[in-house]
Amino acid sequence: MAVIQKYGKNYSPDLVCHKENHPIGVPGCHKKWTEQNTNWPRPVARIWTVVLLLGTCLLYCARVAMPICAVSMAERFNWSKRESGMVLGSFFWGYCFTQVFGGYVSDRVGGEKVLLLSAAAWGSMTAFTPILAHFCSQPILSMTLARFLMGLLQGVHYPSLASLCSQKVVESERGFLMSTVGSGSYLGTLVIGGAGSLMLDLYGWESVFYVSGLLSVLWAYCMWKYLLKGEGPIITLESLGSGGPQSKLSKRHWLRLFKQPAVCSAVIVTHLCTASTFFTLLSWLPTFFKDTFPDAKGWVFNVIPWLVAIPSSLFSGCLSDHLISQGKFFSMGVSSLFTLLLCGKTTFPWAVAFVSATMGLTTFSHSGVSVNVQDLAPSCAGALFGVMNTCGAFSGVLMVYFSGYLIEATGSWASVFALITTVNLLGLCTFLAFAEARRVDIDSSKGRHHNIHI
Repeated sequence: MAVIQKYGKNYSPDLVCHKENHPIGVPGCHKKWTEQNTNWPRPVARIWTVVLLLGTCLLYCARVAMPICAVSMAERFNWSKRESGMVLGSFFWGYCFTQVFGGYVSDRVGGEKVLLLSAAAWGSMTAFTPILAHFCSQPILSMTLARFLMGLLQGVHYPSLASLCSQKVVESERGFLMSTVGSGSYLGTLVIGGAGSLMLDLYGWESVFYVSGLLSVLWAYCMWKYLLKGEGPIITLESLGSGGPQSKLSKRHWLRLFKQPAVCSAVIVTHLCTASTFFTLLSWLPTFFKDTFPDAKGWVFNVIPWLVAIPSSLFSGCLSDHLISQGKFFSMGVSSLFTLLLCGKTTFPWAVAFVSATMGLTTFSHSGVSVNVQDLAPSCAGALFGVMNTCGAFSGVLMVYFSGYLIEATGSWASVFALITTVNLLGLCTFLAFAEARRVDIDSSKGRHHNIHI
């Protein structure tokens, strides 16, 4: 079994003292930090968990609206598979550019402010998408641009969550919060898969964008009104530059941080593999079912896999502290077996079952890499998460577009599923070889730690 080194609750007096808004327990500081000073009380944390879960749900409702409507839009605007892949993949080009920036800003001004501003923006963009499609003489260009802007605006979401979690949630509850909030991605895909398929059939593809966009704007308004108490999410240049000791620590140690195998290999490479395969499945599965089983009901294959994924994500969160390596094994190893089964000829029920198993097991990644980054570098968790999510988004661009090319060139979906399996297994081997939970944003030789056997 894997052995993971992790710091105990007491850190060395040699650690750098941080400001209150970026706390790290340091005995001997002039302002000794305790969890009660900066972390949310449990009732507040539960409210935020529900709100962030709903926000992530709506994020994916808006994100998956395009894949759900891709077939109908391709028929309406005469797009080929390669052009559809270009539109779907353009989201991830934008998604690449704001990951690090979103985490950097969140580490300094608070993740809740960044979440609020971005949600209002991408919600509005989603609602305006049909208008851009109909009033532009070249819909392929306007949709590619719209998806690129959506990626820019949504790219800050997960780094902001990681930053907010590292600042406001006690370490023992981070796995549960991240997995619960992470399950919002599957809940959102489930909701838009079911309700979106019905709206698509009854009212046309435009209705999917209108409803998901307006609900996202409403969520942002409620968060501002009731949780932030109507305070404006003002972000100034002065606040971005006033990172205090935490800012200096990050600048001085970024290079050393990326030299750590636990960061550059276990976290970044593994997340690259996980994200790219997930994005590829998310973008192309509706088209796969439409092409392979044209008579199948859209709400079946757009709902069942995500219905399985939600309890799987919650289950992985409850076991996150004990199943980090095992979680990645199930997420990337066992799920690859079910993806590989899709390469052969199969019936519609078995295809739905294989996809459901794949997506359900993929959720175990929330108990691995997504939480591991907060163990490795809590002082800059948002920015580091942004770096690894940038790599994942960039690989998602390539895989989504390349998958469209493979389908068009080979006329077979087996090549795509074989590619996903190969990338997944590469990520699993990398994680098992280099992963650890020892904190690396400080000098590890000065800290006391103990081993956790899992």
